[in-house]
Formats: sequence, structure tokens, C-alpha cells
Amino acid sequence: MEWQTDWGLRGRMALTMFLLFALYIVFIGVLVEINAVGYIAVMALFLGAQFFFSDKLALYSMGARTVEPEEYPELHRTVDRLAQQADLPKPKVAVADSRVPNAFATGRSKDSSAVCVTTGIMDTLEQDELEGVIAHELAHIKNRDVMVMTIASFLSTIAFLIVRWGWLFSGGRERGGQQVPVIVAILISLVVWVISFLLIRTLSRYREYAADRGGAMITGKPAALANALMKIDGRMDKVPREDMRDQAEMNAFFIIPINVGWIGRLASTHPSTEKRIDRLQDLERELEGR
Repeated sequence: MEWQTDWGLRGRMALTMFLLFALYIVFIGVLVEINAVGYIAVMALFLGAQFFFSDKLALYSMGARTVEPEEYPELHRTVDRLAQQADLPKPKVAVADSRVPNAFATGRSKDSSAVCVTTGIMDTLEQDELEGVIAHELAHIKNRDVMVMTIASFLSTIAFLIVRWGWLFSGGRERGGQQVPVIVAILISLVVWVISFLLIRTLSRYREYAADRGGAMITGKPAALANALMKIDGRMDKVPREDMRDQAEMNAFFIIPINVGWIGRLASTHPSTEKRIDRLQDLERELEGR
């Protein structure tokens, strides 16, 4: 495999993390200033749990479980071979019993990573197409963008939780003097969440292009991944709405996002499937021209 470091992706990840941490240093400073120490304690607790248990939490949220080679021998052989081609340690292999045809990678490092596929995607794709999807997920691990997205998504989630549930820290009507700091914390959290949201969406869309290219280089078959994207995108319209809503919160990690309504499309974590396919077709022509 001829792997090329995507400096555009690395630069964007570094910039996103710098801006997010700068934003949250200011955020924490304001919380300290208004004596909202309880928020900081909750943030520290969640950050530790998210960092050390991100792979398990992601799999749990999807209802996925790690599977042994005896259960899914062909899937394990595929992941094992592609991981070797990508010069990666073999990640844990997980399967989610879901009709939504999708896949994602998770984990804070190459050694603690996991690749999950749904039963829906295994039923939908041919073997070479499934290999393209798995290689795409391995490219995320190779690019280390899974860890960056995990941390970035956590920081955004904390701000959102304060916006949504901050009123619980108000202490009730009898302690009205605490209402102002709580309202300030909620308003600042709203601003932080909006900025984080936009930064994460921008990074997420670019990293999908990088993983498409990386996955195609691992397999040497850009057309197979392009075909997989077309099939998955086509099947999304046939998946029941309740299944779509249950898994929409994992959008940033999926190979194809679950967009519910026009707001979902506007805030998409992924570029359009058409643009991704166009780039894969360009790569196919580039490889054929060598």
C-alpha cells in the first residue's frame, strides 16, 4: 500500500483542537469566575470517562457487541487482512444488529480501536464493497481522527448538556441569588456549543474525504467504495424512521450520515455522497493512469 500523509487533515485537526481548547479554557475561566465549580467537576468526570472508555461507550450506544472469529469468520479475516495492509494492529471487531446499513470506527488510539459494522450493511454489500467500507474505517484509525473527533464531540456535548440541564443547578426559587450565575453559565454554554458545533462539522466533512482516499489506497479499489456509498445511500430511504432516529446521534462517526429532515442535511457531518463518489472516480482514473 502506498500511504500518503494527509497534511491538510492534520492541519485541520490541529487547528480545530487548538481553537476548541482555547474556547474551553475561556469557558472554564468564566465558570470559575461565577463560582460554577459544580459544572467543572462534571466536565472533568465526563472527560475522563469519555477518554478511557470511548470505544465501549460508542459500541454500547449502538447496541453493538464485539464478536469472536468463530461467530463471523469472514468478517474477521477481512479486517485482519486489511489491517495488515494498512500497517495497523488488528482492531476489535464488533457487529450491531440493525437494519441501518452503516459502519464506524472508534477508540482513543490505534491499540484500543474497534471497527463496527451493522447486520444491515453486511446484507447490502458485496464482499469487495464491504472491504472498501472497512478500509475506510481503518483509514480513520490510521489518520488518528477518531481520537480527535471523540474529544471534540465530548467537549461540544458537555456544553450542550449545560444548556439543556443547567437549570437543575439553580437551587430552586428559595435561593434566587444563584439564578444569575446559572443563567450566565447557560448562555455562555450556548455560545460555546454553537462554535464547537461548527468547528466539528467542518473538520468532520474533510476527514471523510481523507478516509475515502485512504480506504481506496488500502484496497486499491476506489470503485468498490464508490459502489458501496451509492448502495448505502440508496438504502437509507428504505430504513424505518424509528431506526434512523435511534442512531442519528452517532452521525459524525458513520460512513454515511443519517439526515432527518432539512435541518439534518444542513448540519450534516459528511459531504454529499455525490461529491465523495466524484473524488473516488478521479482517484480511480489516477490509479489507472500510472
